[in-house]
Amino acid sequence: MKNMSKELIKRINKIATPIKIMHVCGSHEHTIMENGLRTLLPKEIEVVAGPGCPVCCVPSREIDESLELLDKGVTVTTFGDMLRVPGSNSSLAEAKAEGADVRVVYGINKAVEIAEKENNEVVFIGAGFETTAPTTASEILSEPPENFSMLSCHRIIPPAIDFLINSGETNLDALIEPGHVCTIIGTKPFEYFSTEYGIPQSVAGFNPLDILMSIYMILRQVKQGTPKIENEYNRAVKEEGNILAQEAINEVFDVTSREWRGFPKIPNSVLEFKKEFDQWNAREKFDIEVKDVKEAPKGCICGPILRGMARPEDCKLFRKECNPLHPIGACMVSKEGTCNIAHRYSA
Repeated sequence: MKNMSKELIKRINKIATPIKIMHVCGSHEHTIMENGLRTLLPKEIEVVAGPGCPVCCVPSREIDESLELLDKGVTVTTFGDMLRVPGSNSSLAEAKAEGADVRVVYGINKAVEIAEKENNEVVFIGAGFETTAPTTASEILSEPPENFSMLSCHRIIPPAIDFLINSGETNLDALIEPGHVCTIIGTKPFEYFSTEYGIPQSVAGFNPLDILMSIYMILRQVKQGTPKIENEYNRAVKEEGNILAQEAINEVFDVTSREWRGFPKIPNSVLEFKKEFDQWNAREKFDIEVKDVKEAPKGCICGPILRGMARPEDCKLFRKECNPLHPIGACMVSKEGTCNIAHRYSA
């Protein structure tokens, strides 16, 4: 592997050109930082992190919705990373400390098991991109118990990338696409970024060689003047993706528009239950309505970080008031968050 890395870096240096490459995957950022890949690249190649952490992208409004459910006496279940994601004025962790019934589970199936054993209403707060949405859809199609419902915080990656391209804020030149997401939706949903906008792309796996090879493939496209999407991660990703998983998503969810953390409302970027599944939609079942949402804690720059406009080191709170033991912003909460990763691996 060492010799292969040296050869790839040699080839990258040979065709290097000033370029800004964005990835949208927390696992990619982890690989890049843990292995110091940015330090191995020529200075003219900039690799920035976009909105690749699903927990980080959950906006304050949806945390506030979760807290409203707790106020109604509901048992709330969710992933551990979600507990400390900040809402407008509080978090699930703070509510739990005050006696609310908040339980950590490792998947929606475990939340369903709790509902089967409890008389109380049980809600699962489900965060995730297209990667985890099929699991949610499968559980709903299995018709969970009447006292179970879910707050869908599922989001779709391509519309967020489209927003970033058209906003002009990030000025990205190329894209490394997320391997996990592409195992589900394939490569076709990303093709138009190349055909319409002339952006070179590569789908990458998750080890250092995958990332370096993807960068080389992108630079090769630039040199040849042939922007397209190439599949470096072809050992797991197929052009058509996972058809069965896509069918499950399409059967259960409609695509709608809502804000992401650090973003305004992004058109057609969120998965919400279709009307025929309203009995398992916590928003409908409990008539949730939150007002006076506060998006970001004072001093936090999670928004610009998620949009690829800033690095954690640019934040005045980074490694001071904001750290993994006391996260102020969502990007410091999850191990896939850019700030959390930078705290662990940057100098």
